[in-house]
Amino acid sequence: MKNTTVQNNKLSLVGSISLGTGAMIGAGIFVLMGQMAELVGDLFPIVFIAGAVVVGFSAYSYVKFSNAFPSSGGVVKFLNKSYGPGTTTGVFSLLMYVSMVVSQSLVAGTFAAYTLRLFPERFAGYATILGILLLVTVYIVNILGNKVIGTTATFTAVIKVLGIALLAIAGLLVSGFANITGNYIPKNTEALPQGVGFVAALALAILAFKGFTTITNQGGDIKDPHKNLGRSIVSSIVICTLIYVALALAVAGGLSIPEIIKAKDYALAAAAKPIFGEWGSWITIAIAIVATFSGVIASVFSASRLLEMLSNMKQVPSLNKIGNFKNPALLFTVSLAILLTMLFDLTRIASIGVIFYLIMDIAIHWGLFRHLKKEVDFHPIIPLIAIIMDAVVLSAFLYVKYINDPLVIIVAAIGIILILISERFFMISHTDDDGNMPMGMETNKT
Repeated sequence: MKNTTVQNNKLSLVGSISLGTGAMIGAGIFVLMGQMAELVGDLFPIVFIAGAVVVGFSAYSYVKFSNAFPSSGGVVKFLNKSYGPGTTTGVFSLLMYVSMVVSQSLVAGTFAAYTLRLFPERFAGYATILGILLLVTVYIVNILGNKVIGTTATFTAVIKVLGIALLAIAGLLVSGFANITGNYIPKNTEALPQGVGFVAALALAILAFKGFTTITNQGGDIKDPHKNLGRSIVSSIVICTLIYVALALAVAGGLSIPEIIKAKDYALAAAAKPIFGEWGSWITIAIAIVATFSGVIASVFSASRLLEMLSNMKQVPSLNKIGNFKNPALLFTVSLAILLTMLFDLTRIASIGVIFYLIMDIAIHWGLFRHLKKEVDFHPIIPLIAIIMDAVVLSAFLYVKYINDPLVIIVAAIGIILILISERFFMISHTDDDGNMPMGMETNKT
């Protein structure tokens, strides 16, 4: 009877796809189109299609990992299976963690950018304060417990996904399909070799899809995880691709490229006004506020759990030693997100998140290809193609940032070096005389 009850409480495939789609269609889509238009002009709707292809190859590894090792540990479990407990797993897990915190900061900044559209221009300087207030509010919601988090996240996720989907469809019906010529060359890419800007823009498209990795954490909560996790990942990517492309075409049909670039931090609201009028702009802003609020709740929850898991696995120092706080992992996560919100604008925040995520993604594919051929049934050529695609996209993106904004590369490099050095010293600190590093992972079966 108990087993039947537990089974009935598990996520169905439809439920998993709903959660996965909700996690993927986050606040990023509200600002990334403007940033992509800065790189490729009116080709940005096509970038989403190309990005879906790249993500499709990337998702193959996650599907194979999820089918073979369904776990609530998700990416951390996959890295541990590939590289074993130690510095390598710790470093790449922390890159994933930081990329999640960067996403929270991006969401907070997006919330501020859209909320301020409701106020006169003179209030524009309050964006950072609004972003911080959102993060503090989300911290309080997370402290209240899982029931409040679940109810809030589910309710807002439904509004967000349905609202964005309807906005995309209505926008297409009213504005029609945009005339994509590829003739517009943005100032950011005038000096670049042909095609480099497009490849670099793929990095931002990948960021819009990266929420699918959260589905891998459902291994302990979904029915028939060996089959349904993979199906959920693929289905969520397909649904998001359709919505993203429709939304991008609607924006391209409502605004010129210079207008999209000018309004890059609130492009959807700007596009809705000429298509639907003032009411359309307000509705878009309302959807953006709901989307950002729900997105940051889910992201803070997932990231803090990831950090707590790393602490329990002894991959990072014990968080229980940090004061008498109820949830130190949550406090650290929100504090880091607030710091990033204070220091960087939306474009730089997104760029740092892209760099960290792509490096971690390459590690996932290499781990599968190099270390798990005997344990997982897969076609080796596919993760190799995913590695090549990630490497090409990352290289092009770094090149564009080197030309236009080298500070992003400097900050990302410093972050990676600090993570590597800190993790290595921590590993050495709990290595015994025989060279063993007891991680406490052996009993972590989920």
